[in-house]
Amino acid sequence: MPHDEPGLPPVLDLWKAGLRAVPPEVWRHTDWEVLILADNALTEVPAALGRLWALHTLDLGHNALTALPDALGDLTGLTRFLYLHDNRLSALPESLGRLDRLGYLNVGENPLGRLPAALGGMGGLVELRAQRAELGEIPESLGRLGRLRELWLGGNALTALPGSLAGLGALRVLELRDNALRHVPEALSGLPLLRRIDLRGNRITELPPWIAELPSLEKLDLRWNAVPDGAEPVLALRERGCVVLT
Repeated sequence: MPHDEPGLPPVLDLWKAGLRAVPPEVWRHTDWEVLILADNALTEVPAALGRLWALHTLDLGHNALTALPDALGDLTGLTRFLYLHDNRLSALPESLGRLDRLGYLNVGENPLGRLPAALGGMGGLVELRAQRAELGEIPESLGRLGRLRELWLGGNALTALPGSLAGLGALRVLELRDNALRHVPEALSGLPLLRRIDLRGNRITELPPWIAELPSLEKLDLRWNAVPDGAEPVLALRERGCVVLT
């Protein structure tokens, strides 16, 4: 295992290593900073994971995990990336809410059904990806993620967004393609930094007038909806230089 190489941080890369279980040797060091276990056939991760106090990046993506240990929330040194996507997770541990310095979280491509309210405690998040996770709703608590810049929620079954998302004042990118939205969520109306909104493949037939007033909007993707190309907000946005795709 690569470890303590001169001039390099301690990194353990077991990507595509054909693993069905995490080797016990992994837990003999507690000072890994990066642990990559992606693209294996792992079905579980032991609670010993919580002892890796120095981790800032953890990649468990593309495995066969059905659950995660509560000890995941003990990794309070995670500041950069946590990849949990493309597993078989039907729930996320509430302990995730303790990772309040984490910047990037990807939980997409899991049969989650819902996101835990505890995610609202992850105040350091800059990017959250929960695409194709069978979500029917978004918890109100996500409106507390005041540093969030990118929110990716495509490929779910969302019919609305909670009004609390009006609190995402730093949001730049919102991806909502392939959901079941009939209206542009009102919560977006007061987001001053929002630059890109992807609403492809929903059930939207008209746009609210306020969308033309979003001061930073640069691109609005409405393809595979039923919004007329000549709708007044579409024309107003294009007049000011915003790219609108219908």
